[in-house]
Amino acid sequence: MANLKDLKNRISSVKSTRKITKAMQMVAAAKLRRAQEAAEMSRPYAERFNAVMARLSASVGGSDSAPKLLTGTGSDKVNLLIVMTSERGLCGGFNSNIVKKAKTHAQKLIGEGKEIKILTVGKKGRDQLRRDYGDKLVGHVDLSDVKRLSYADAQGIAKDVLARFDEGEFDVATLFYSEFENVVSQIPQAKQIIPATFEEDEADGADSLFDYEPSEEAILADLLPRGVATAIFSGLLENAASEQGARMSAMDNATRNAGEMIEDLTIEYNRSRQAVITNELIEIISGAEAL
Repeated sequence: MANLKDLKNRISSVKSTRKITKAMQMVAAAKLRRAQEAAEMSRPYAERFNAVMARLSASVGGSDSAPKLLTGTGSDKVNLLIVMTSERGLCGGFNSNIVKKAKTHAQKLIGEGKEIKILTVGKKGRDQLRRDYGDKLVGHVDLSDVKRLSYADAQGIAKDVLARFDEGEFDVATLFYSEFENVVSQIPQAKQIIPATFEEDEADGADSLFDYEPSEEAILADLLPRGVATAIFSGLLENAASEQGARMSAMDNATRNAGEMIEDLTIEYNRSRQAVITNELIEIISGAEAL
């Protein structure tokens, strides 16, 4: 039977843990509201931007003057995986799910005889990928000091990726992040950003005619780098909302589990205490009878 003092200390410890998890849940809920609003506000712009780019890329087609970011290098031998995760833990399977999707994609590419390179954003993803793909890591972006995400953060990452592409370090770049649906559902996504791929929205009207000034090629050359930054920024915002939602859900589960553990320990403590009292009474009665 457990010692009463040990049980009392364990109950006190679990109560302290429950206070911490409850506080973290409330903080995550407050941050989630802002992060969710930012992610949802970015979606209409990203969708409309992609629709415009889809029309432009369709009109350019496979012309020789099309930008390299649209047509690619003509090969898909070297793939850059941009894996975006969080800087902090205690958010359930949020980071693991993104890394798992990236690993699955990497294994598929390696099985096809292709080379992979990995650029990580967020130390949690880097820590997990380092164990299996340490020799494939080519860069890391630390956002631990960033209190609020801005477009400038995405531009910095995009400049690094575009510079690597211009230097011929890779042929295809794929972005991995988690799309926010609700507090309990965050879906890992893989999105190819180089060469750029766009799906035109049928509601925009495929038969509509547009005159572009300057030429479509010139507009694409200017907008495609911005499209890379926009895709990265959208991924960062979706990740931020997903992280807070996952953390809120994980801390809620931890708080409830702590409550159940406290109840079980309290029952065990009461039983042990009752057993000690019973033994003491038996000893007193036995001593009185002996006299």
